[in-house]
Amino acid sequence: MIGDKLTNIICWKSGLMNSTEQPSCPHATKEHHQKKRTVVPSFTENEELKELLQLYKSNKIRTTKYSFLSFLPKNIFEQLHRIANVYFIFLAALNFVPVVEAFQPEIALVPIVLVLSLTALKDICEDYRRFKTDHLINGLLCRVYSSTQKSYIDQCWKNVRVGDFVHLSCNEIIPADMLLLYSSDPRGVCYIETANLDGETNLKQRQVVSDFPLQGEEFTPESFHSRIECENPNNDLSRFRGYMEHSNGVRVGLHSGNLLLRSCTIRNTETVVGIVVYAGHETKAMMNNSGPRYKRSKLEKHLNTDILWCVVLLFIMCLTAAIGHGFWMNSFEESIFQVDTETSPALAGFYIFWTMVIVLQVLIPISLYVSIEIVKLGQIYFIHNDLSMYNEQLDSRIQCRALNITEDLGQIQYLFSDKTGTLTENKMVFRCCSIFGVEYPHEENARRLEVYESENSETAVRSVTLRSGYSGKSLSCRSLSCNRSSVSLHTLTAEPMEEDQLSGHVQLRTGAFCSRMAKEVVPDPALVKKLNWLTNHSSSETPSSMELTYITDFFLALAICNSVVVSSPNQPRHVIPEERTPLKSLEEIKLMFQRFSFSPFSALSPSQIKGSPHSFKSRLFIRGKRGSLTLSTPVSNTTDMSGSSQENDSKPDLSAREEEEQDVEDQETEDDLRDTQTNPDETRQSMQDLTRQVECVEEITDELVYEAESPDEAALVHAARAYRCTLRGRSAESLLVDLPGIGSLAIQLLHILPFDSNRKRMSVVVRHPLTGQVVVFTKGADSVIMDLAESPTDQTEVYNHIKEKTQKHLDAYAREGLRTLCIAKKVLKEDEYDLWLKAHMLAESSIENREELLLESAQRLETNLTLLGSTGIVDRLQEEVPETVAALQRARIKVWVLTGDKQETAINIAYACKLLCASDKLLTANCGSKDACAALFEDLILEVQGGESLTDLTGNGESMSSSFILVIDGRTLGWALEDELRSNFLELSQRCKAVICCRSTPLQKSQVVQLIRDHLGVMTLAVGDGANDVSMIQVADVGVGISGQEGMQAVMSSDFAISRFKHLSKLLLVHGHWCYSRLANMIQYFIYKNVMYVNLLFWYQFFCGFSGSVMTNSWVLILFNLIFTSAPPLIYGILDQDLPAVTLMELPELYQDAQTSKTCVPYMFWITVLDAFYQSLVCFFVPYFAYAGSDVGVLSFGSPINASALFIILLHQVIESNTLTWIHVVVLVLSCASYFGFVLLLSGFCVTCSPPVNPLGIELLQMSHSLFYIICVLTTVTALLPRLFFQALHNTLHPSTVLKSAHMDTVDSENYRRRMQRWNMTHSKTNRLSAGADNPGLEPSLA
Repeated sequence: MIGDKLTNIICWKSGLMNSTEQPSCPHATKEHHQKKRTVVPSFTENEELKELLQLYKSNKIRTTKYSFLSFLPKNIFEQLHRIANVYFIFLAALNFVPVVEAFQPEIALVPIVLVLSLTALKDICEDYRRFKTDHLINGLLCRVYSSTQKSYIDQCWKNVRVGDFVHLSCNEIIPADMLLLYSSDPRGVCYIETANLDGETNLKQRQVVSDFPLQGEEFTPESFHSRIECENPNNDLSRFRGYMEHSNGVRVGLHSGNLLLRSCTIRNTETVVGIVVYAGHETKAMMNNSGPRYKRSKLEKHLNTDILWCVVLLFIMCLTAAIGHGFWMNSFEESIFQVDTETSPALAGFYIFWTMVIVLQVLIPISLYVSIEIVKLGQIYFIHNDLSMYNEQLDSRIQCRALNITEDLGQIQYLFSDKTGTLTENKMVFRCCSIFGVEYPHEENARRLEVYESENSETAVRSVTLRSGYSGKSLSCRSLSCNRSSVSLHTLTAEPMEEDQLSGHVQLRTGAFCSRMAKEVVPDPALVKKLNWLTNHSSSETPSSMELTYITDFFLALAICNSVVVSSPNQPRHVIPEERTPLKSLEEIKLMFQRFSFSPFSALSPSQIKGSPHSFKSRLFIRGKRGSLTLSTPVSNTTDMSGSSQENDSKPDLSAREEEEQDVEDQETEDDLRDTQTNPDETRQSMQDLTRQVECVEEITDELVYEAESPDEAALVHAARAYRCTLRGRSAESLLVDLPGIGSLAIQLLHILPFDSNRKRMSVVVRHPLTGQVVVFTKGADSVIMDLAESPTDQTEVYNHIKEKTQKHLDAYAREGLRTLCIAKKVLKEDEYDLWLKAHMLAESSIENREELLLESAQRLETNLTLLGSTGIVDRLQEEVPETVAALQRARIKVWVLTGDKQETAINIAYACKLLCASDKLLTANCGSKDACAALFEDLILEVQGGESLTDLTGNGESMSSSFILVIDGRTLGWALEDELRSNFLELSQRCKAVICCRSTPLQKSQVVQLIRDHLGVMTLAVGDGANDVSMIQVADVGVGISGQEGMQAVMSSDFAISRFKHLSKLLLVHGHWCYSRLANMIQYFIYKNVMYVNLLFWYQFFCGFSGSVMTNSWVLILFNLIFTSAPPLIYGILDQDLPAVTLMELPELYQDAQTSKTCVPYMFWITVLDAFYQSLVCFFVPYFAYAGSDVGVLSFGSPINASALFIILLHQVIESNTLTWIHVVVLVLSCASYFGFVLLLSGFCVTCSPPVNPLGIELLQMSHSLFYIICVLTTVTALLPRLFFQALHNTLHPSTVLKSAHMDTVDSENYRRRMQRWNMTHSKTNRLSAGADNPGLEPSLA
């Protein structure tokens, strides 16, 4: 039935087509285009198909927001999204209405025009930079096939279209998403580097479309007559669905392995040809181009509230003036001066309301928004150039990708961290293993790791990448024959900062994850002894034969169950030779072994292992005819372990005498092993003889370069290589593996079932090189593999014993903090494989639900596995992680660890990084059902509450809740995130010091972060390094990506990017503290100075009949807050430091104190407003009483008021500033100079520039009188003195932690200075006395 369905799908009902025509496409319409995409060669003669190709976008990209014509309207429209801009445009338009006009209409336009112009100038500069990048990329050249010239011609990227054939060479960048049709590799393989796309520098393999008729031949586009049906463009980099329909009606499924993505680079492949399926903005790279991230910070949300209160104040002032004017107008029955009697008092009050809105418009700080953007850019500049967060090894510095949430770094309350690659190095090193239920600790390898750790700490400074001299991308090409240069291109964003990060991330190395520690694995002597002993015996049914089968299959699985690409410095790719004929019978295997002369030898004891790992391995192994490790001779055990009956069917009968001789020989060898364990000196000479034979082989083998997609894969491949099971080459259909004692064998690779987060495992389906049987090798998480491993009915006891022992070893590895993986296998019968293959081909050729079908297909295959063993891999902590975690906890930031590792591993790492202390009590939540989870949560909550009550009774200051740590596994976490248990989980987690979520999926990570963020209303930060952390990083208020070993996916999705976890402490505790306190204080200062100055105009209304008149020049009124007092707050917001960085790092408690300081509490807004009201009263009424009874004019009365206001506002900032540098002084002086220079010029030359008033000579006259200066001094002192008094009184009675720490720094510095003075005096006195004794002629005064 399945075969019939498959036939119906594959066969094309319309029959064969003419080879000179394209397949007809009856549905090639716009409606069809909306559902899926049809691609044919661009030179097709089918007009309908040619018209369809024209509907697709060209390859020209445009990341600019504006064009020459659209800039002005589009930019203004975007700026109108800000309510403040709309408000000021409305006021400017309102001032053109004669009945409410406050001053000249053109003057009212100045503020909004200036702000809009500055913002537009910034936008056009950014857009021009993007335009230049687009022009450079669109102008790159590639070779495109021309049907008219019958050859490939150079063409710009922007002219490439869907359906074009593109010819690429090594090191060239792929211009568009192309389907791979031809590769110069005889196996149809192409290697690409995706560093420009996702930051990963390891090579990835792509394959020519399977069953392509022209595969392996010289490709000519004219002979291509197939039709491609694929899905519409999307941004999923790992998914591609479709099929290719040939002219004979046969359909071939397409997948992501056939697709070459735009911006990737061809490596290690001479020539490739592909047909473009997605171009330009429809490519996956461009659809993932989200550009810089923009978020609204918490402080900006709080600012909106303050602005609303300012609006309320403005409304009250304007309403007061309107009512006052109405009453004033109504009070005149017979006025001695001209009054508008035609307008009713109520209508006059209404007009005055809008006039006062125009006059008091500066109460709403229009320049504040622009100032905030400038301050944040300055803060980002200093963060970006902080040398303490510079990584010399990667030649990378911190990246600030989100430009407007720097202050959120100072408000973090919850930090969610990944474990692998974030807290740890993500440099996996094979540490130990368990095979057949027997543990091999590899103690010598553990000692070597300690040596490596000490060596790395000493040489870390010297391992610096020199990007100035080398191109990181060109170094990635290992082929000596690839002569074409590579252009650095990064199409994801036009930010050059990111490109620097990516290029800096590429290091000068031999392969991805090929560290010295990972490559130099020291074999375990006990494991070597077993292998060398068993290779000398023919097949037997003893347990030793089964154990050998397990061991050999275990290392074979390590070598081939991966996606590692093999290359070398001298050879770009390792071509797989023709596959050998599988050995079917035991007699053939015996004949093969008889070609070698085995001489058993034992290994040295661990105490006698000296020298480098290479020399040690040389003493353990020998290659060639002298003897070596071999594959298991019992074929039945290698191919099927389900029962002894099957073994007897597949091997010849052995006589009773042969079996007795075998038993005796086994016993003799066991005695020999015991002898060598007690007398290892006898084997020393033979080991030295073997060393010379291995040295030349070591030199050749060590040149192999393994390009792994993950450090786990690289570590396991190097471990297999240490036992002489070496992966030497890979193609799409076969693997070349060196087996000790046999040589190189080509293993037919049938299928690769890649790893995914749902299955948590990967598998390879191969045809065994010795038996010809189909074998499935699987590796994955122990929690999954152990459940899939089945025990045969006839040997249940043996297999149960193996599983029990392996589980104990896994638990022990986890307690040591090792990453654990399980290795398993399964032998398929031919009919089972054929049945599965048909269903799998159906899934591969499906367009709809392809991923789901492939997942089901893999799950059907990965059942009834035979457990071979497990591995333990070391992933060391990054430097200074414990100190960083401790500092964050002291800052009262709750640190959660969200990891996919085992519970024991996560707990061990938590202890190592000081997240857990010895006194902390673990609360473990591992439940088998939802009801059990609910009951457990209730019990744990009661337990935590009991601990808190006990603490209250004892009277201790610290709450006991800080000593509880919740550890929850993935299954229980899934139930905890459901609506019924969410509240209990939140209550329990709030009472705990930290939470560790184990076995959590990427989706669960993001759900946890979102739950805490939304329901607790706290500021969250998520930090991770891999693609599985992207969703968590994007959900958090602040996302931090670490540019580690797993590419740049996390970095590209983050708001900030760092290279090491330790940089978080400086980023949060110092820069976060500074940015938040600076910006919060600057906002308060802006509100203060605007309210203070506006109130001066408001107080004047009480003396002018609330007529909307002002006592100052309209130009000064507009420019006072916009120009004269705008620069000092900017310097204050960028450079102010309440505490030095050293103090903030030594006292993390100051981080939380800054959040609860005076700048954050809501009532501080009203204190600031009241202070501004008081200062405005002093600033207005001191000159008022000074000029009382005089004939001073309106503008003359306003002159000292404006000057006093300027001094008060500037000196107020000096009082609030924590630092005062020469830059501050220069800016303050320039602000004063700009004001007085402007008013003096206006007074000296302006005659009609500000009608109806005339400021000519007024300022010059006022400044010539001493009363002007007396008023300014008296007003300034009177206005600021109370603030100084109350500030000193408050700091004396209730000193803050900031002041205490600052005082401590001062006291410590003073004490140190005094001690040094006393020491110098004593030391100097001693020297002078001794000199006087030797020279009696010295005067006593000098002695």
